[in-house]
Amino acid sequence: MIGITLTSDQIRNAPADVRRWIEHEVIASLSLAADVPTAASPAQAAHLANCSAEEAAAVASHIQGMMAAVNVFFEFSRPGISFGQPAVMAYGLIDILHHTRLANIEQVMGCLELINQTLAQLRGDPSARFCGFDSEGHCLIAPQTQASIAALWQSVIASQQPEPSSAAA
Repeated sequence: MIGITLTSDQIRNAPADVRRWIEHEVIASLSLAADVPTAASPAQAAHLANCSAEEAAAVASHIQGMMAAVNVFFEFSRPGISFGQPAVMAYGLIDILHHTRLANIEQVMGCLELINQTLAQLRGDPSARFCGFDSEGHCLIAPQTQASIAALWQSVIASQQPEPSSAAA
């Protein structure tokens, strides 16, 4: 057996195929794959909600008291990897875990389930899904949902910019 140590910068700067392979190996070695729901079929991907900017804001408003869930939610303001037909945006659960600084995948999954439940409640549709999952450890969302969250994030940042001070005369 040979062990190799890679820095987070080395992994981050590796080609996408290498990062996916590393992610797969880490998930398999930690037996996390059993904790991740089974593969998303095209039918599941078709049921992912296309959230408008207003719906994204409503979800964010409903979860605002749960900082971990808010952090997970705004991870989707980052660009994801688009693939499939219909197209979905994929985000590595390991990446979400790393960026949000949560302790484990179960916490990430709990936040995602809360977000799913919140959207279903807001829509009055128990089958509405904010996100789905595949067997490779990815969270999947609709491209329109990603765009809505990105726009919401930009508006939040813009609203929190300090007012420029005027020069004293």
